[in-house]
Amino acid sequence: MRVRRTAAALFLATAAAVSGTAVPAGAADHQAESRHRQPLFPAGATTTADGRTVLTDTAGRALHLRGFNVDKYGETTEADLRSIAAHGFTLIRVAVSWTRLEPARGHYDQAELAKLHHVLDWAERYGLLAVVDFHQDVYGPKFGGGDRGIPVWATRDDDLPFVPDPDDWFAGYFQPAVQAAFRHLYDDPDLRRWQTDFYTRIARELRGHRSLLGYDLFNEPFGPVDGDPSDPAVLVRASAELESGRLAAMYRRLIAAVREADSRSWLFVEPTVLVGQGVPTRLPAFTDPRPGAARLGYAPHFYDTSVEAGRDWDPSNGFVENYTAAVTAYPQANRLPVLVGEWGPPNSRTPGNTELVKRQVAAMSGFAGGWTMWYWCQGSGGYCVLGPDGRPAPGEEPAFGPYAAAVAGLPVTESDHAGAYTLTFTASGTGGWTELVLPGTAYPNGARVSVSGARASVVQIEQPHGDRAGLARVLLPIVRPGARITLTLTHR
Repeated sequence: MRVRRTAAALFLATAAAVSGTAVPAGAADHQAESRHRQPLFPAGATTTADGRTVLTDTAGRALHLRGFNVDKYGETTEADLRSIAAHGFTLIRVAVSWTRLEPARGHYDQAELAKLHHVLDWAERYGLLAVVDFHQDVYGPKFGGGDRGIPVWATRDDDLPFVPDPDDWFAGYFQPAVQAAFRHLYDDPDLRRWQTDFYTRIARELRGHRSLLGYDLFNEPFGPVDGDPSDPAVLVRASAELESGRLAAMYRRLIAAVREADSRSWLFVEPTVLVGQGVPTRLPAFTDPRPGAARLGYAPHFYDTSVEAGRDWDPSNGFVENYTAAVTAYPQANRLPVLVGEWGPPNSRTPGNTELVKRQVAAMSGFAGGWTMWYWCQGSGGYCVLGPDGRPAPGEEPAFGPYAAAVAGLPVTESDHAGAYTLTFTASGTGGWTELVLPGTAYPNGARVSVSGARASVVQIEQPHGDRAGLARVLLPIVRPGARITLTLTHR
């Protein structure tokens, strides 16, 4: 059997060992095929000395998941997921639409369900995990959202006006009809019940799928704004009231709805988009009714409003620093792993936005256990992370940089400067493999790895080839728990 060799099919053992014991003949292909069949699922989480909560596998290794959003428009192909994996990524966020899945109350579109299963099957085939994102933009199709979002049959707008702004789609949230629709969704018992039924039905449909990491429970939540939305104080107050009141109640319902059918998956809650403006969330703590340890996480988005409006990023505006300060307190207080569900500028090619991508990748290495960039597509502009030639678009290169996919310990720092990637972590004390993804775009001639703080038992390197990522695997012996280890990648 010809084994697909992709770096995102993590933990495959290939090539001869640089030091220690060589990989036995045939073992590499066996491990590659095994990993190819089953993505590595985070079985738990642990909290580091600096207060971060990180996802961990069954061996206690800290996992870092990276990838892209897909399927908002229902166009994702198997080739897309194969390419995401080949570039060294391990995660996709799959946008699904209530409108398309349940076009009439109680009637589920079997073709749409089959399409969702295909995406998860492809993800499993290529070693990817998937977060299913219950997506909405400006509520739903009643307000120009195409066939995405909340169905017309679940939309009550009290016959209030809706006047779209072709130059500012987000302004639609403040239209009276949209405000009424959200208020009814949060408040009306029958709409709450219908939404709950939908979530339970989808969880029952997908439960047990080996590629399913979990669910992002509600994309970019919004709600009623009583007052002038152009007044920042009004927006801050409305966001706090929503997060601590109606939205919190919705999340409690949706957590319970998914748990009726699925006790395995991770469930992620989102704050409102004001977190992007440095406004800390007012979400309360949530309880997970599953047996055993909770599997709840936090999934904020990482967007600068001025950049979204079309301006080039100004590095002096404090956006990254303000966002980082605003986004970290809630997950630290509640011991939640952070997965940034969306981030990235609409045009990475401008000087400021190129710098923004670099700064965001560096910042997320410090506070997030994973991220999915917006958006995996190929084109000459917009959010597409690939250019017309299928290679990373200009300015997107930092998102395609090296990273630690699995760490036999707890990460301390991670940096990538001037062609030298460095990972520092504290050893778990039990030894084990640490795995570094080597993107072909960053290491066109291959990479070397050096270890300090402990003597590596085995170092294996599958070198990158073309755009396809490679993998460096370092086996550390049992050392004193908490011992500080540093791994460094350099160009060959």
